[in-house]
This record gives sequence, C-alpha cells and structure tokens, in this order.
Amino acid sequence: MKKVINGKIYDTKTADVIDEWSSHHNCGDFGHSAETLYRTKRGAFFVYGEGGPLTKWSIPVGSNGRGGSADIEALTRDEALRWCEERNTDSDRITELFGLEDA
Repeated sequence: MKKVINGKIYDTKTADVIDEWSSHHNCGDFGHSAETLYRTKRGAFFVYGEGGPLTKWSIPVGSNGRGGSADIEALTRDEALRWCEERNTDSDRITELFGLEDA
C-alpha cells in the first residue's frame, strides 16, 4: 500500500519492516486487527494497519454502520517507540532502532 501524508510518500513495498502485531482475534472477528511498523529509507516511521468494524482501522459505512478497512498512519519517532513498547517488540531490536541506553 502507498499513501501520501503531508507531502511525503509512505510505501509498504519500499520501506523496511520493523515488527508485526496482531490482536489474536479470529480474522473474521469484528475486533480483529493487525499492524506492521515500517521505517522508510529516510528514517521516517509509519504503521500499516487493517482491522474489522470494531477497531481503530474501521471506516463509516452507510448512514450508521462501520466496516473493516486498512490504512497507513505516519508516526513520530516517539510514537514508533511507544508502538514497539506496547506491542512487546524485542528489546534488542528497540535498542538497535532507537539507540536507547540502560536505566
């Protein structure tokens, strides 16, 4: 998927995959969602997400419904770090990406 956000192109085909996450719901479940965190060649972070009508990825359908969908969302460095922390990305991978130091 490719999307232009604030004059910049975010493309899942050319960016590097950082980590993947799934909600562990059955794919047919309205609450199922899956996300992939990417980093572009220029160092920008973004997430590609898809999910059912009960997820943040849903879209309006008709006059009063929701449907599943997919989209790309640009993330700041801090948002990408938080995404990794909340989804239990491997700590060595987080350190490699964000240059964190020991507490």
